[in-house]
Amino acid sequence: MRLLLVRHGETPSNVDHLLDTAVPGPGLTPLGEVQAAALPAALAGEAIEALYVSTLLRTQLTAAPLAAARGLEPIVRAGIRELSAGDLEMLPGDSPGGVQYLRTVFAWAAGDTTLRVPGGESGDEALARYDAVIAEAAAGGAGTVAMVSHGAAIRVWTAARAANVDAAFVAARPLDNTGVVILEGAPADGWKVLSWQGAAVEPAGEPGPTGEALDSAGFDVGLDTAG
Repeated sequence: MRLLLVRHGETPSNVDHLLDTAVPGPGLTPLGEVQAAALPAALAGEAIEALYVSTLLRTQLTAAPLAAARGLEPIVRAGIRELSAGDLEMLPGDSPGGVQYLRTVFAWAAGDTTLRVPGGESGDEALARYDAVIAEAAAGGAGTVAMVSHGAAIRVWTAARAANVDAAFVAARPLDNTGVVILEGAPADGWKVLSWQGAAVEPAGEPGPTGEALDSAGFDVGLDTAG
């Protein structure tokens, strides 16, 4: 299966760099609406057969132009919602609580999945719910599936499940609003990333983009973990 993981369009909380992960969440900014409207053209070359969105309003608004252009009915699944900020909800990304959230979720990407966000979920729980939606899509038999999801969730799941990228890679590469990560594979066989926001990703062990140490990468107010 070819899997397109698409981050939603810009929201007011993205502009303010807030950890905004609760349902239903905000809508899109005017720029976010423009980004959503551009998705059908951006994905014109993809033979999308199924379209999934999360339970957060911003993914549904982002997917609407694509759904209309392709004649698809978006499938709403809570499993691909943003990684819960729990007690840290609505804190600035550069606050002590925001940094704690970032370090926790990127620790999940590196394999320490027993850690839990205060008042929120553990890495095991977050990855399991995301896996369940991916498995459902794969079982449906579609050749290409698009999922409009969230920045932190996409990056953490990809690092945890794809063979050719790791936590350092995704920590060094924030995902823009309506940025797309393209993977290929299956739940039983594993996944590999083909491209990250349009840039080809080399197979593991071959020359290509490399990540940075987690202590220095990705922990600034521009990080796309506000949902």
